[in-house]
Amino acid sequence: MKTILVPVGSLEKGINTLQYAIDFAKHISAKVYVIKVYGVNKVAGSIKTVGNILAENCKKELKQLLEAVDQKNVDITASTMHGGLVDNIQLFIKNIDIDLIISASNRIAKDETVFIGNLTGSIINNVDCPIIVVPPTYKFKPIKTILMAIKSGVIKRDHILDPLSLLLKSFNAKLNLLQVITPNLQDEDLVINESLNALKSTFTTSENATIFQGVLEHLNQNNPDMLCVIRRRKGFFMKLWQQNIVKKVDFESRIPLLVLRGAI
Repeated sequence: MKTILVPVGSLEKGINTLQYAIDFAKHISAKVYVIKVYGVNKVAGSIKTVGNILAENCKKELKQLLEAVDQKNVDITASTMHGGLVDNIQLFIKNIDIDLIISASNRIAKDETVFIGNLTGSIINNVDCPIIVVPPTYKFKPIKTILMAIKSGVIKRDHILDPLSLLLKSFNAKLNLLQVITPNLQDEDLVINESLNALKSTFTTSENATIFQGVLEHLNQNNPDMLCVIRRRKGFFMKLWQQNIVKKVDFESRIPLLVLRGAI
């Protein structure tokens, strides 16, 4: 895991996320790419592009952001890009091999009931790259325990677990695996994938209506430094991200959330 992409928004919310990413990268000797995207202004019902002004403002804000963090001698490349965030991230990943994205949870959400805002939700839904979602005020600390919540133990796509495996090795962390047995779970789902089985330090099952309920039940007991889930085509978490936002009432994590790429 050598390259980390950090999409940033406002200075206020971007500082904490970027500092977390820098501290994270320092620990694993990774390079950080920072991108800030600027769009189009709407004036009197029509769309007018004030390209030079927007570009200069974006560069100025990015410069202020970089000056506000402790860079800790981490290799950082910062860029401004014009257009949609997801489109630019996909373009960026096509040209540069990115191992991990680190993004804020409610980066643009003004609604305090929202856990994951629209832009981060769009990245989770549409970008084929593992992502760590960082709570607004969370400060980096070395990862000792990761709690991974799954419903099905079936993993059909190759290399899904690679980022998790690398994190466990880099931080010398342990993986506590929680399988939440929900209603209508199929017998084949109870069989844990061989590679996942090899990574776990502990294994617990819990019967709950949803994965989130199972996580809440076991969170304090495990006291993890990170929560991990797999984005799948079907299931509880995929339903959460269908609208690109996640309400706190449906799911919330006060620790970093690692979302592994399942199926787009």
